[in-house]
Amino acid sequence: MKPSSKERSLNIGAYLVALACGLGGIAAQVHAQTAAEPNSRSESIAASVTQGTNQPADEALKSRVKTALHSDPYFYDAHVTVSVDKGSVVLSGFVYSDWDLRDALRIARKAAGNIPVIDNLSIKVGGRR
Repeated sequence: MKPSSKERSLNIGAYLVALACGLGGIAAQVHAQTAAEPNSRSESIAASVTQGTNQPADEALKSRVKTALHSDPYFYDAHVTVSVDKGSVVLSGFVYSDWDLRDALRIARKAAGNIPVIDNLSIKVGGRR
């Protein structure tokens, strides 16, 4: 049975939304599922992609940034917490100097790629003990 023009536009729309969000692997999954079953299931998949509820990718991103911070030999990451919120990496906690703050942001941005990094870090005066 040939899909109606509304079903075709939903399929194409879901694919384009996923592709525009930079979720290439998910775009193929969404496209495959929308092509297979053009109903409310495909619409809910497209909605979850547009809302950014991709939990496995968020966990992978969080892990990648935490590993990068921990692996840097010149950065002390014990008081820095990494989370992912609404598609952005959030650094919170404290560091000991302005230099450490800049290092944390540099390392996190490099590990995150094109994902925005939000700075919620504070500087604790007094240094390490």
